[in-house]
Parts: sequence; C-alpha cells; structure tokens
Amino acid sequence: MSAEAAAPESPPGLSPVRPILGATRSNWQQGLVWAFVVAPMLALLATVPVMWGWGLGWYDVAIAAVFYVVGILGVTVGYHRHFTHKSFKARPWLRIMLAISGSLAIQGSVMAWVADHRRHHAYSDKEGDPHSPWRYGTSPTAVAKGFFWSHVGWLFERRKTNYERFIPDLLADRAVRRVSKLFGLWVAVSLILPAALGGLLTWSWAGVLTGFFWGGLVRTGLVHHVTWSINSICHMVGRRPFRSRDRSRNFWPLAILSMGESWHNLHHADPTCARHGVLPGQIDISARVIWLFERFGWVHEVRWPTTSRLTKLRAR
Repeated sequence: MSAEAAAPESPPGLSPVRPILGATRSNWQQGLVWAFVVAPMLALLATVPVMWGWGLGWYDVAIAAVFYVVGILGVTVGYHRHFTHKSFKARPWLRIMLAISGSLAIQGSVMAWVADHRRHHAYSDKEGDPHSPWRYGTSPTAVAKGFFWSHVGWLFERRKTNYERFIPDLLADRAVRRVSKLFGLWVAVSLILPAALGGLLTWSWAGVLTGFFWGGLVRTGLVHHVTWSINSICHMVGRRPFRSRDRSRNFWPLAILSMGESWHNLHHADPTCARHGVLPGQIDISARVIWLFERFGWVHEVRWPTTSRLTKLRAR
C-alpha cells in the first residue's frame, strides 16, 4: 500500500486533510530506532541462557515488574486512551505524568506515538494504515509478510506521520511539546534507574548489571512485543463481538499483560470509550486505573460505555 495515496476525510478532532506523511528521519534517528528495537529483542532472546548461567534474583523481578507496569500503563492509559482518543480529561499534573510514564516504555515520544496511532485509526486495515497486517494480501506468504510488517517492520519506515495533520492539539500544548522534546532524557532514566536500583539493593556491581539487564532491556523488550502484538495479532486472530470497519479482534491471552488493550474489537468499534473490556469476564486493568483516578478527582469527563451504545454496536 502507498501511504501517499488519496486519503479519506480526517476523523473528528483532526485537522483538515493534508498529506499523511511528514518529515524523513535522519540517519542517526534511524540508527536509534534500530538500536532500541533490536537491543531489547536480543535481551529477551538471551534470558534463558542468562538465567541458566547465574540466575534471577527477586530484586530483579521486582524492579522489572515495577517498570513494566509504570511504562505500559503510561502507554495504555496515557498515550492511548488519554492523548490519542481523549477518553477522559486529566488534571495538568497528571497529564504530564502520563506523558512521562508512557515515554519510559521507549516506544517513541508522546507526539510521535499519538500521530501514528491516530493515523492507524483513520485508515485502519486500509491503504494509509501504518501497520496493517493485511497490506500484502491474504495468501499464506502475504499473511506471514504482513504479520512481520505489522508487528515490527513498520517501525523502520523513515517517513514520519504528518504532525500538523494528526496532532494539531498536541502541537499547541506547550507542556506536552516539552515532554516530547525530552524523550531522550526519559529513555536514559528508563534504562539507568533500574540499574541504579539494582546496585543499591544489592550494594554490588553485579546488581547494577542485572538491574540494567532485567529491569532495563528485558522489561523494555517485553513491553514492546506486548504492545506490538495489538497491532499484529489483534488484527488477525480472535473474536469480533462488535461491528467495526476493519479486522480488529479480541485476543484474551494478552488481556493481563496488555492491561486490557487486547480487547481490541470494541476499541475499534468505539475508539473514544475509556473501557475496552466491556463483556463479562473481560479484565481491563487500564480502565480500572482510570476509574481510580476518577474516584480521586484526578480525571473527569470519562467516556464510560453505556448499555444502549454497546447494544447498537453488537455484531449481528
């Protein structure tokens, strides 16, 4: 599919139709993408021999778990439901904290992530979608190629999504722009802090190394692949209880690790809804976090699902 093709009208809230793609990444920016995609992936592959050789301490598990939860909730609650879809409004301080915690997942700055995701919804599984698994067709070879593209291949595209078209609201937000420009700092914090905690908890250089490996690289790799699986698996495998204009599906095995994002079919049927897991037994941790924020008075105007809305969206 060519991303320069004629585009449909932008969804409500986006600027008038403009080119989908914007600036091109420089060579060093492209190099950083390769580094932060490949290094955590290699760390994941190395976990078995590392555990076999010199074990995994409880402090490593604790550090990795804390940074995993903070980072992935920053993406699911912050980057996705708040900044991309405006499922709720947040107090200014919480808005900044959500942008920073999402940055700790090392999936790109808040502005880049939101621009790509809004573009995905504008063209979901059609020409212009940055990561549809169906871009090459439906033959076995095309599906395999499409899966790789939607899971990780699209990240290496040098052309960026057009910010002026897809995120004019964030471009006008000085605080969000500042957090986005400091993305390199948040990446450093995300990798250095687990190492520092490992060293302090064990008072050893070995603790620094294992904290960096498990809490930095392995945790980042796991966050990456869980998130990327929503792009790939959740557009290929699973049930479709709600009507949507694309091939989005629910994939229950990822519900806990993705904090509720794998209830992807309802999300595409009703993108601004603050809860994705709306049927009995569908655990949605991100929605529960938003509910807690609402109870504390930190967020308001939450777009919770209604019975009438869900009835209208059910597949016939």
